[in-house]
Amino acid sequence: MLSAKEIAGKWEGIAKTKASLGVLSCVLLGILAGMYIAFGALGCTIVQNAVGGGMGKFLGACVFPAGLILVVMAGGELFTGNCLMAGPAVKKAIGWGGLLRNWGLVYLGNMAGALLLALIAYYGGFFNQAELAKAAGSIAVNKCALSFGQAFLRGVGCNVLVCGAVWMASGAENAAGKAVCCFFPVMLFVLCGFEHSVANMYYIPLGMLTQCGVSAGDYVLHNLLPVTLGNITGGGVLALIYAAVYRK
Repeated sequence: MLSAKEIAGKWEGIAKTKASLGVLSCVLLGILAGMYIAFGALGCTIVQNAVGGGMGKFLGACVFPAGLILVVMAGGELFTGNCLMAGPAVKKAIGWGGLLRNWGLVYLGNMAGALLLALIAYYGGFFNQAELAKAAGSIAVNKCALSFGQAFLRGVGCNVLVCGAVWMASGAENAAGKAVCCFFPVMLFVLCGFEHSVANMYYIPLGMLTQCGVSAGDYVLHNLLPVTLGNITGGGVLALIYAAVYRK
């Protein structure tokens, strides 16, 4: 396992690679990452509904990290994890234009991938059971019922943990280490109820397909916008702290 200082140096190289990716590569890898996160979210919902109660919530949270493990180990571009690029940008290892280009393309790719999995899950019949469909709708309704401030702050907390997981996984030198680094922080954010913009690109459109009463405006204004801003803030602040501490 690399030290935090060594990880900081490694992330300068990672950020340069990400900033130089072509448009098609960013979008395609973004689609894969969006699907991977959505797979974890789908499994989480199925387990929570099957088991129920506090144990169901815990076991569902243990399933969700499979999505980030796939992103890190199989390869993908995830908007929330890429918020760590803010550190190298401040240190002038990459330009802000390259960072914003990556974020924008990857965000669109993540949205496409997550929405695709929502359509596959819904029209594939996974939510034909009334109880499971009700659970999917309830998740969407609850997420859009948060105030702007609540959604923003939950987005901040989420991405401190997600970026912490990605940061640690970058320093792990074998598959088992990377999986462990991803598992615990992500399990914790799901268990605590923080908000992840890419996961919500799956959760809320899926709920809308079940006719839960959430509109596109509710989705964007009451969840996606504040959560995305919160994710940028949480991941960006974490990256800036490491950039300040390991500035040389």
